[in-house]
Amino acid sequence: MRKLVLLALVGLAAQLVDGSLGMAYGVTTTSLLLVIGTNPAAASATVHLAEIGTTLIAGTAHWRFGNVDWGVVLKVGIPGAVGAFAGATFLSSLDTSTAKPLMAVVLLALGLYVLVRFTLKGLRTDRLGQPLRKRFLAPLGAVAGFIDATGGGGWGPVGTPAILSSGRLEPRKTIGSIDTSEFLVALAASAGFLLALGDEEIILGAVLALLVGGAVAAPIAAWLVRHLPPRVLGSAVAGLILLTNSRTLLRSDWIGAGDAVAYSVYGGIIVVWVAAVLYSLKQHRLEQTRARAEEGERELVAESA
Repeated sequence: MRKLVLLALVGLAAQLVDGSLGMAYGVTTTSLLLVIGTNPAAASATVHLAEIGTTLIAGTAHWRFGNVDWGVVLKVGIPGAVGAFAGATFLSSLDTSTAKPLMAVVLLALGLYVLVRFTLKGLRTDRLGQPLRKRFLAPLGAVAGFIDATGGGGWGPVGTPAILSSGRLEPRKTIGSIDTSEFLVALAASAGFLLALGDEEIILGAVLALLVGGAVAAPIAAWLVRHLPPRVLGSAVAGLILLTNSRTLLRSDWIGAGDAVAYSVYGGIIVVWVAAVLYSLKQHRLEQTRARAEEGERELVAESA
């Protein structure tokens, strides 16, 4: 019972971040399931089944708040579903001793990408309004869907930064469209896992707990996306992903690190994590200061004219 309550709370927190940042529900919840000893394929299947409900609620909420570009949803979501089905089939065919550290490596790479992308670069906004082409969105969706199913998460960490970095779609619509299209990815991945594994390895209690937590948070997150700084949230969640998956990898048969080495790595990650969050917060405040100064200059020019 205690594990289910913890999973519900993690699902709530992960959906708050995912709905306001466009990523992290899958990688965060899958990382936790791996830590408590869940089979990698079963962990990803469990998370994706829960995501069918959370993404449906999140997508509806984002649509109600005007955060969705339906053209982007279809162009990235349908190829994403194809990639997710293929990824689920691939992961289900791997031996657990191989799949668990392999998934940890994928999640570590995603966490590092998110950390660097949001801490150092922030968000690009100079090309807003230019169209996003299918030849960009379709391959992006297919790759992100495959990574999402094999890594237990990755749709947001791959899709959201890629679209944000293009500078062609405003952040709230990028996040809303990625969250909404993830419903198609979750459906396809779940179908792939159920066909490959059956329902015996699915943790139904965990599915329900994650679904309840995510369902509570989804509408709140859709509203928060207008108010929370994505740069700071990106750094914060990336550190959590790096910490949890480094533990899985260090304790795997691939490495088998001793306690001294493991704790040294954890300490280093925590130091980098805290520094990244503080730097992102500082940069966010500087960006706000610059924005206010530019707004003041525009008002003075308008008054003088």
